[in-house]
Amino acid sequence: MTPTAPTPAADTRRDVATISLIGIAHGSSHFFHLLLPPMFPAFIRDFGLSWSELGLLVTVFFVVSGIGQALAGFVVDRIGARPVLYGAMACFVAGSLAAAAAQGFAGLALAAVLAGLGNAPLHPADFTILNRRVSPPRLGHAFSVHGISGNLGWALAPVFLIGLTALFGSWRAAYLGTALLAAAVLALLVVKRDLIDDHHEAHAAAARHAAAAGGEHPMAFLKLPSVWLCFSFFFWTTVALAAIQSFASPALGRMYGLPLEATAFVVTGYMLASAAGMIVGGFLVDRAERLERTIAAAMALAAAMLLLVASGWLPGMVALVVASLAGFGTGLAGPSRDMLIKRAAPPGATGRVYGTVYSGLDTGNAMAAPLFGALLDAGLPQAVFGGSALAMALGVLSASFVGLTVHRRRQLASA
Repeated sequence: MTPTAPTPAADTRRDVATISLIGIAHGSSHFFHLLLPPMFPAFIRDFGLSWSELGLLVTVFFVVSGIGQALAGFVVDRIGARPVLYGAMACFVAGSLAAAAAQGFAGLALAAVLAGLGNAPLHPADFTILNRRVSPPRLGHAFSVHGISGNLGWALAPVFLIGLTALFGSWRAAYLGTALLAAAVLALLVVKRDLIDDHHEAHAAAARHAAAAGGEHPMAFLKLPSVWLCFSFFFWTTVALAAIQSFASPALGRMYGLPLEATAFVVTGYMLASAAGMIVGGFLVDRAERLERTIAAAMALAAAMLLLVASGWLPGMVALVVASLAGFGTGLAGPSRDMLIKRAAPPGATGRVYGTVYSGLDTGNAMAAPLFGALLDAGLPQAVFGGSALAMALGVLSASFVGLTVHRRRQLASA
């Protein structure tokens, strides 16, 4: 008789390999979020650009990514996630080469457009593959790794670009390096393509059954309130994150008189704490039936810590540490957030739902920076932390409504 004992171990190895590959792809997308910003001082020096023009490049990236992300979900559901993932990496290669060859604002804008196009399909493609290939008991850990890899991508980009620029004495050489990096990731995904195939027979049959049973229009999912509640949840949580990423350092300097050498570490600390929270959150997903409660508790903790920083009552260095540790709460909520969206998505519409919902990230990024920058210019540094806490509270409210919708649907199904 053929032994069956090794099968679970083989399944585990396949799950780990798939999760690792998608983690690398997701880390690459976050890396290319920061394709241009680390080199802004060099662009000012070489091209005479203003900070407003450079800020517009960031807006271009997120507008292209946001619109593309909503549309990419339909493409993923139609042709599959794997070829879309290949196209995303190819766009990152092209964006890097455009940046390396740029002679002014137009060339950099082209690089921003190409990088935005590359970023657009990552979330619908990633989550479609994870949901279809990873065993349910390991999905929470898969979402945890997915979130951590994004944070690591953010952390790596400035070090990579600035390090290569210093090594070769040219920022153009650094962009050739990012092109090679994206090409290497693309090659890895092609070589290991069997591990990211989302069209294997089980799910193909399920999709055919769903289509035959429902016969709904491809846009029917947009009528679901849970989809737009998920979108609003992502919008508000991204507004909160954008405030910390972009303005926590100068806000701490103005409020507490801390030097830039100290406040510069608040974003790194926040991201590291967030990564630690995601690790813990991956275990909580398997134990929580009402995921919105985990999200609410975690983000309420983060909001309370930011409000404490906004109060101005803390000693300077303590405020810096508390602001950094607030990232643990947002990270803790991450895996539960991704699982909640999976539960809210109707059968056969995974790519479309994730594409629409995650475009809330790009919308939040595009809108938050000008708002919080204006508050800082108006002499209100405490509003950076208070506004971030308020955005988290609104995100909790959205998540609570999503969870209530999912819970009622499950009750009806069981009845």
